[in-house]
Amino acid sequence: MRFSRRAGGVVAKVDRVEAGVLTSVVGDLLDLLSDDEPDTAAGKQDPLAAMVGLPTGPVERPSDPALVRLLPDAYGDDDEAAAEFRRYTETDLRAGKRATATVVLASLAPLLERGGKVPLDREQADAWLMCLNDLRLVLGTRLEVTEETELDVPDDDPRAQPLLIYGWLGWLQESLLASMGSR
Repeated sequence: MRFSRRAGGVVAKVDRVEAGVLTSVVGDLLDLLSDDEPDTAAGKQDPLAAMVGLPTGPVERPSDPALVRLLPDAYGDDDEAAAEFRRYTETDLRAGKRATATVVLASLAPLLERGGKVPLDREQADAWLMCLNDLRLVLGTRLEVTEETELDVPDDDPRAQPLLIYGWLGWLQESLLASMGSR
């Protein structure tokens, strides 16, 4: 996969294998963001909150470390304030992350059979950047990647393929950023 600059955006040149891999991991991201909807700590429904679509009461921190990485606490030293902040932000944050992932999937759909080129306007390219970042955060958390983590491991290491994908996603992100340039 490579990106090149064009008027008003960029063009992604994608082969069908790359489109398939990216479609798969983006689908996994969507599942992750949808499966663990916010849990509220309160049991009684607030009619005003229900009317505007807010969860009732503070929202519990996700139990999945990858979701915690995607949806971090706003207040690291105050669990009550963090849960209350989640009440007002988490649903929209999840929806925004699902929307960017959906843009990427829609861009890739015509390329699954044979690959090809897909033009991305600035808004779509931004969605790709955000989605690639989310994918790296999730995969990096799952693999416990640190600054010292060696990405080039022997083929028989069970982390070889996920680390390869992690590195590839970083390269894609860097390539897309470079092709977008400063506008």
